[in-house]
Amino acid sequence: MKYAVKFAILSTATLALAGCSGSRDFGQFPDSVPPPSGVGKPAGSTAVSDYPQKIGDPYKVGSMTYTPEDVPSYDEVGYASWYGEELSGNQTANGEIYNPQGISAAHKTLPLPSYVEVTALDTGRTILVRVNDRGPFANDRLIDLSHGAAKQLGIDQNGVSGVRVRKVNPNEQERAVLRMGAPATERIVTPDSLLSILRKNLAKLPKPTAPIRQTAAPSYSPPATGSGNRPAPSKAAGTRDGRFIVEGPGRPVAAENSIGDNYVGGLAGSYAVQIAAFSDKSRADILAKKIGARVIPDGTRTIWRVRYGPYATEREAQAGLAQAQQRGYSGARILQADK
Repeated sequence: MKYAVKFAILSTATLALAGCSGSRDFGQFPDSVPPPSGVGKPAGSTAVSDYPQKIGDPYKVGSMTYTPEDVPSYDEVGYASWYGEELSGNQTANGEIYNPQGISAAHKTLPLPSYVEVTALDTGRTILVRVNDRGPFANDRLIDLSHGAAKQLGIDQNGVSGVRVRKVNPNEQERAVLRMGAPATERIVTPDSLLSILRKNLAKLPKPTAPIRQTAAPSYSPPATGSGNRPAPSKAAGTRDGRFIVEGPGRPVAAENSIGDNYVGGLAGSYAVQIAAFSDKSRADILAKKIGARVIPDGTRTIWRVRYGPYATEREAQAGLAQAQQRGYSGARILQADK
């Protein structure tokens, strides 16, 4: 059983972080900083995308049933373990290829993919992590980090570590860096006053034993709904509990909760070309007027997206993409609306 971080903690965290937050600009522009050198997809990987973000059907592992859900305010403390090279190249729950050196994680119920801030409660160090998998299925642990994420957080020498996991909506440049397998910029260290509260919540939980490598995989039962969740073969069992759950078609996350810029909302037609997104409507209006595009708000009217379209076919959208790229917007991309 896990203990959710109380409202007072959330308020404290908000105040502590407010000083470092600024205007959130999500688009990639011609003068944007290029990705770190050497960053790229792992060999043999499939395309990595944040769209569509899905909430899978309930699934059962052993005697436990897990129900994926979208909780925008998700904020909990618990224990983290990590999984590494022994599962390199396996398929994650959302169909990507597991890269042990990427900054990713497995969670039992968050939408796939999701982004979370993970804080090591012994040091206060906080990193941004992309959740693209299901697990851990040892119920005394909250999250399974990739080896790369555990190293960045500084807990790779530990079997299990106390952590805080908080769902966030980072900007597009940070998401792009994580999708390519590189670490995003670390967050500020959590203040001691907040760490003290978080550690008290952690102390209420039983401390798990360190994961045992090469353990037998737990039994898996597919959901009665026939959603298509299934185990995929793995090279070896490890801290990841020996195999992967593959998420079925599921259902898309609601527009207002959809991460990043990947929801095509407010446009009739099947396709759109996204140029950029802003937290400031006036800046979105200026860019849209300059390039002859449209401004589309998200469901909460806090993010303003600049787009060409709509287009009835992907071929027509390709022409819009070429137009954006000719204007210097190399980060533009085609998005397909939910049907």
